[in-house]
Amino acid sequence: MQAVNIHAAKTQLSRLVDEVAAGKEIIIARAGKPVAKLVPLTPFPTAQRRVLGRLAGQLTVPADFDAPLPDDVLDAFERR
Repeated sequence: MQAVNIHAAKTQLSRLVDEVAAGKEIIIARAGKPVAKLVPLTPFPTAQRRVLGRLAGQLTVPADFDAPLPDDVLDAFERR
């Protein structure tokens, strides 16, 4: 695992990102003490391809969904 100081990391960020993308891990140090680690990004395990229309026909929107709210509800929003 390669270690670089923070100044070198700022000036060579593109090169370091390329190395990380190739599978390396890099430690960034400040005054010789490790403070951060650059690692390759792995895909999220729960990421799935979304399917449009998956719930088609299963939900209904009431005809008055955009009707004004009752006064008591509006008053609750205006309280401090």
